Amino acid sequence: MTIRVMLVDDQELLRTGFRMILQSQGDIEIAAEAGDGAQALEQLRHTKVDVILMDVRMPRLDGVQATRRICLAEDGSPLPDAPHVLILTTFDLDEYAFAALKAGASGFLLKDVPPTELVAAIRAVHGGDAVVAPTTTRRMIDRFAEVLPTPQSAPGSDVIGPLTEREREVFLLVAQGLSNGEIAARLVLSEATVKTHVGRILAKLGLRDRVQAVVLAYEAGLIRAGSTD
Repeated sequence: MTIRVMLVDDQELLRTGFRMILQSQGDIEIAAEAGDGAQALEQLRHTKVDVILMDVRMPRLDGVQATRRICLAEDGSPLPDAPHVLILTTFDLDEYAFAALKAGASGFLLKDVPPTELVAAIRAVHGGDAVVAPTTTRRMIDRFAEVLPTPQSAPGSDVIGPLTEREREVFLLVAQGLSNGEIAARLVLSEATVKTHVGRILAKLGLRDRVQAVVLAYEAGLIRAGSTD
């Protein structure tokens, strides 16, 4: 299956570099390009796209606002058929990248990412995975905790009300950055069973991926910045 990609960056030279890399891949097609978020939204009106490489700092409409309009409905719930967004950032642990993850992005990449990692990331998010490891997302939460609103909900929040007892256990371990294999070992389950639980959890809570699960757990007060438990 061909992966249709949109490049969104106000630097034409950078778009050209990414285009050259991606066009050499047999399973990736550059479906559209845009110089800012507003132009990207306009392109999406008439162009089908699977994955968007989105810069964060652009004129008119930045990448965070554009990502929110692309990925989330007006009530803040994820749009099921929205393209997957990969944020492009210059610095690791960029607060803009974190804001974009909250807005529905599936991960972030540094602009100097090696070509092989860029291609792998696009394929990963197209397959439904998040590019940012949960532990990296936790580092971002820890780093920017001072600029985030204080969680209003106490542990045991109604957020996880729809989950079964086992699903709650799995959700909290996902939020702590554990992989499926680590969760399986902790709970004495098979990895296939854990994967099934994770899929049901994401569906019940209306989340796109594990990154969103970590963010939700922080905002609900179920985990704390700086916690290691």
